[in-house]
Amino acid sequence: MSQITETLTPTTHDLGQFKVRRVLPAKARSMVGPFIFVDQFGPAQLDLGSGMDVRPHPHINLATVTWLFEGAIDHRDSIGSFSTIRPGQVNLMTAGKGIVHSERSPEEERRAGPKLYGMQTWLALPDGREEIDPAFEAMKDLPVIEDGRAKAVVIMGELWGERAATTTYADTIYAEIVLEAGGAIPIEDEADERAVMLVGGEAELDGHKLDKFALNVLQPGRDMTLESKSGGRVMLLGGEAFETQRHAWWNFVSSSRDRIQQAKEDWREGRFADVPGDSEERIPLPDGAPKTVTYP
Repeated sequence: MSQITETLTPTTHDLGQFKVRRVLPAKARSMVGPFIFVDQFGPAQLDLGSGMDVRPHPHINLATVTWLFEGAIDHRDSIGSFSTIRPGQVNLMTAGKGIVHSERSPEEERRAGPKLYGMQTWLALPDGREEIDPAFEAMKDLPVIEDGRAKAVVIMGELWGERAATTTYADTIYAEIVLEAGGAIPIEDEADERAVMLVGGEAELDGHKLDKFALNVLQPGRDMTLESKSGGRVMLLGGEAFETQRHAWWNFVSSSRDRIQQAKEDWREGRFADVPGDSEERIPLPDGAPKTVTYP
């Protein structure tokens, strides 16, 4: 029996100086545990004086997780948070009942020619917690597991006997695994749903070669071994399977279609809060955006 039940190929968006690969949501599958949106970007070296500029935009009923392998991003949000995200630090922004944020390359990065290489994921908030107050945290003290030629950082949840202090709202696992040549690490079976993504180098799972940037959904309840002959970087993600469906439109995720409609009207009418320190024009509500998508 195959250890991989589904392989999802990302849709690649070429933004000029760097590429973004979106693997969730997909037609074949919309969630893995609480993860409802998975983007991988870079690696890229941007031109001197340029940078990434994501203008203020809103979210509801979800939490965003930013994790970098290279580079830096300035995060600002409407509850007054400011953080420069760097490798080894996880930024968790909880939208809850509503938040607005921007993401930009820091000035010192622009002067040097910014590097961009990392992951942007969204977690759906569970039933009864979708409308919690917005919050933000930046965690640097994360558990690191090292075993010979394998190293793993536990970003969220509990893995390999270590638990990250990062807040979780549903059972969640999230880790970065770096394998040197000949390195190997076990992939445990505790989570309801799990997936791995090769984001650099090469790796195999129980002898199955992983394609770069594809999301491989793993068979539940089975221990596996991840290994690399020449070195590789792999993301492991998953957690609790959601029993109730989620709807999504643009930057909004909710169990209620009416709540998404309300968020659309609130953004159009300027009822979301401003982002202190970022007075640039907000991203407008898109015209002709896809209809609301329902995630089982």
